[in-house]
Amino acid sequence: MFKHLYIRIFALLGVSTIATAQSNLAHEIGIFAGPVTLQSDFGERNNFDTNSGNAGFGIGFAHWLNFSAANNRDRFFAEHFKVRSELSFNRTNLKHYGEWVERKPNGLFAQQLKNMYANTTIIGLGSQLEFSFIKIHDFENSVGSLSPYLSAGFMVSYFSTSIGSRLGNVLHPAIIPEKYLTPSDGRPHGFSNENGVVLSATAGLGVHYKLTTMSDLMFETKFQMYNSDWIDGLNPNKDLYKENKSNDWQVWFNFGYIHYLEF
Repeated sequence: MFKHLYIRIFALLGVSTIATAQSNLAHEIGIFAGPVTLQSDFGERNNFDTNSGNAGFGIGFAHWLNFSAANNRDRFFAEHFKVRSELSFNRTNLKHYGEWVERKPNGLFAQQLKNMYANTTIIGLGSQLEFSFIKIHDFENSVGSLSPYLSAGFMVSYFSTSIGSRLGNVLHPAIIPEKYLTPSDGRPHGFSNENGVVLSATAGLGVHYKLTTMSDLMFETKFQMYNSDWIDGLNPNKDLYKENKSNDWQVWFNFGYIHYLEF
């Protein structure tokens, strides 16, 4: 499976190289960074403390292919679309939050949840198609203007996760709740310290600000849905625990700087 995955990645990157060699395309490079919130099996769903507490930080580098440089016929695609490739890194520390952690009296189950923790590191490589609501030429010729956009694409990510408890060895039945000790998805337990390669679909909403003739600022909110539920190290048996039915996903809030290359 990974062999075919790598072939597709290199083919995708090759498209950019071939297109650059055959067309007069413009290039942009940028750096972005910002908070990341991982929506996982840690914490209570739709809980503010979970969303704010299970937040980490990410940084990335991006390259844009701009087709409007050689657009002499005012073509819609060239004036509204860019291809963006990026390499990103993020890390998130995770805890349980919500009703079951704060429950009174403070019994064993609440203590077990309260003392569980995990940290997850993700390195991603991928590509998105970016759609601008206004013409790219109009934006590039107007310093101080705004250009809202939508993006969609996919990424291939390597993740590494580690899970534990401040109470002691997580394999001991008194340390973590029983639901995490039940076999799940081919693993001996509903938790796992592991690393691996996963796919994700991305969708974003953002805005570019024209800082100078050769540079932009950007702000973006990007959603990323993984094809795995092991990103956070937890995946209770879905046949027994229906509340844990969704794969892991995350939201990025990125601020960035973009520079236009002169070739």
